[in-house]
Amino acid sequence: KSGGVGILNLSIIVSFELTLDPFSIPPGAKYPIFLFGIFIYMFGAFCNLTLLLLIILTQSLHKPIYIILFSLPLNDFVGITSMLPKVLSDIVTETNNTYYPLCVLQGFLLHMYGGGVLFILAAMAFDRYIAICIPLRYNALMTPKFVMGIVAFVWGLDLFFIGLLFSLQGRNYRCRSNIVNVFCDNPSLIKLACGNTIVNNIFGLFTTAMMQIISVSIQVFSYVKILIACLVTSRSDAKSKAINTCVAQLVIFIMYEVVGSFTILSHRFSNVNANLQKIMGMLIFLVPPLLNPIVYGLNSQELRNNLLKIIRRKISKM
Repeated sequence: KSGGVGILNLSIIVSFELTLDPFSIPPGAKYPIFLFGIFIYMFGAFCNLTLLLLIILTQSLHKPIYIILFSLPLNDFVGITSMLPKVLSDIVTETNNTYYPLCVLQGFLLHMYGGGVLFILAAMAFDRYIAICIPLRYNALMTPKFVMGIVAFVWGLDLFFIGLLFSLQGRNYRCRSNIVNVFCDNPSLIKLACGNTIVNNIFGLFTTAMMQIISVSIQVFSYVKILIACLVTSRSDAKSKAINTCVAQLVIFIMYEVVGSFTILSHRFSNVNANLQKIMGMLIFLVPPLLNPIVYGLNSQELRNNLLKIIRRKISKM
């Protein structure tokens, strides 16, 4: 009887085991790739955690823009941590297995990261619109309560869309165990199902479209208003501030949209090279976390000055 239970338990465990689609790595290249990947992860994690700690520990940075900005490195850290360590571990150990619950969790976190980028950028664009277009009312409008409401709305909206998306995972019978990617995401999980997945695919596209429409609409409105204010005003410092704000955020947004669009569309066309799809799929979780702390953090004179002040203080105590 106990042997039968053991076999039953084993069959349940095996049914949850999935196989990821690994990279084709030449012999002798796995350790250089692993070390390079570790360097990328450590650099990204260090930059984002430094920015988080700087905002937390510096009283002068407890302002609306930095409270909203705080969500960006937090989101980036979750994104790069949810994907890269697992991929690097699989490369160096030459294993490519995972379990269904862990796969769903990874996919959920990665999609939360993707939606988070869109909504956080929209919130930051809105803040800059108020600061540049209605500067005299900025303090009255962007109260601590209102700013925390914006942050809560950003994460709540993200959780709502991604939660709905992943709630559909249970509607189909799963009869495959091969994830056609080096990490787990919603399209790869849908391909495990044997039944009709048209509802999942349509709802996935609808969710993506709605998140894009909300984010892009807010950003277009904000940047158009900023551009108009920039053209109308005769103050050169205001123009410079507006241009720096727009260029920094638009570069990251366009870069994210390009690699994100390729990743989304590549899942729906069979003629896309598999290795190219994997690399581009990884870039969306690597490039923003590496660039965002530099563009939004070091590009800010206030953040830069506070960071240098802390470094000098630490050096003087040595």
